[in-house]
Amino acid sequence: MRVALNDPVSYTFIAGDQEVSVNPWLGRKVSIHFTGAINCVHCDRLTKKSFNQGYCYPCFQRLAQCDTCIIKPEKCHFAEGTCREPEWGETNCFVDHIVYLANTSGVKVGITRGTQVPTRWIDQGATQAKPIARVATRYQSGLLEILLAQHVADKTAWQTMLKGNGSPVDLLDRQRALADICHEGITELQSTYGMQAIQWLDDSSSVSIDYPVLEWPVKVSSHNLNKTQKIEGTLLGIKGQYLMFDTGVINIRKYGGYNLEVKVHDNA
Repeated sequence: MRVALNDPVSYTFIAGDQEVSVNPWLGRKVSIHFTGAINCVHCDRLTKKSFNQGYCYPCFQRLAQCDTCIIKPEKCHFAEGTCREPEWGETNCFVDHIVYLANTSGVKVGITRGTQVPTRWIDQGATQAKPIARVATRYQSGLLEILLAQHVADKTAWQTMLKGNGSPVDLLDRQRALADICHEGITELQSTYGMQAIQWLDDSSSVSIDYPVLEWPVKVSSHNLNKTQKIEGTLLGIKGQYLMFDTGVINIRKYGGYNLEVKVHDNA
């Protein structure tokens, strides 16, 4: 789903050339049927199994965007000459990245390309987010994230995130605390890569994010289209990339490339 930072967040389904607003579905019965066909999101070939949220196995093995270093950027091997697609790496990894704090299921640290702000925060279900550093490359941002992750979480507990928005947090205060405790490590990284390569952002603004939710689930159970090809229920909310029904939740991002038939039923 494509997202836009409005109040609340606007969600749009992209199906071929069609774009459909999802927010008006709230409170209505929605059915999602998986036809059994999966097309690779890169090469469009039919595949029996999806890898890395929508790729066929050959693309999963070949593309740089599916390499381990995308999840763990500190393992970048571009300098060793073994990057799967050096040109892709130059375009996507050797660009400004933002290291940020986000309040999802609690405060966490994360990284994203500068062009993916605030989309990345919304996709993670953050209710608050604040850039804390601008970094010249993905590899260097990964090194900074590892340093900070010794003192703050770097993952989201998605079940907790879907049970509510949690309590607001002073992200500037958390940033200052991290700057103090990690001062030596941050200084060392800046000494190695340059002050301009790792810029600490004391004066960046925090962003608050509201999601379209009618009712939060008390117990979070997940739908799986690989096991049950048709799911339906009343749509009660949308947060991150999750649709929350009265029958369970589904992570739509997980099913990239799946051929789905979606029907929104009129209210009785």
